[in-house]
This record gives sequence, structure tokens and C-alpha cells, in this order.
Amino acid sequence: MTNTELLVEKMEETGMTMTAIAKKAGMERTTLYNRLKGKGEFTASEIVRLSTVLRLNKPDRDKIFLSSSVN
Repeated sequence: MTNTELLVEKMEETGMTMTAIAKKAGMERTTLYNRLKGKGEFTASEIVRLSTVLRLNKPDRDKIFLSSSVN
């Protein structure tokens, strides 16, 4: 399950809007919002693109997207 709290924290650290992050990651804004609300899981390609946009290191990426707890 995705650690959405940590993901949102990392998104806020960038200073970019959700719309800008989604656009840079090649996602629809609504898709990003839905994923954050638990409607569907992030795909592998979305994880890779978001990790690049958010400049996540591997430990942070794994804490966010490979979390065993639900937020």
C-alpha cells in the first residue's frame, strides 16, 4: 500500500502544485488525486515518473510505495 501521508509531504516539499506535479509526471491531475484518495494503485511507470519529479531517493521511494501499512 502507498504511504500517502509521506508522499503528500514530499510533494509539498517541492513547492509545486499538485497540477504541476501531475503534469511533469505525465499523469492526469484527476488520476493523481484518485491515487492519493486510495482509488486505485500507482502503476510502476507512475511510481518511476513521480520518483523522478519529486527527486526521491530509493529508500524514500520504497517507504512511500512499498509500505506495508495503510494511511
